[in-house]
Amino acid sequence: MYKKYFLLFTLLFSTYYSSAQCAMCRAQLESMDDQTLAEGINDGIVYLMAVPYVLLAIIAYIIYRGFKKKYATQEQ
Repeated sequence: MYKKYFLLFTLLFSTYYSSAQCAMCRAQLESMDDQTLAEGINDGIVYLMAVPYVLLAIIAYIIYRGFKKKYATQEQ
C-alpha cells in the first residue's frame, strides 16, 4: 500500500527539480541579469511537459475503474 503512495509522491514532485530548457534557451536566459525570468521560463516548460502525462494518467485510471466494475458485476 505504501508503494503506491511513494510512487505517486515521486511522480508528482519529481518535476520540481527537473531542468527542461533547451540549450539555446538556457544560454540566452542565463546571460541575462534577471535570473527570475529564467526560473519562470523553466517552470513554464516543466508545467507544459507535465500536464499531458497527468491527463493521460487520469484517463487510464477511469478506464481501469470501468473495466474493474464491469468484471466485478459479471462474476456475481
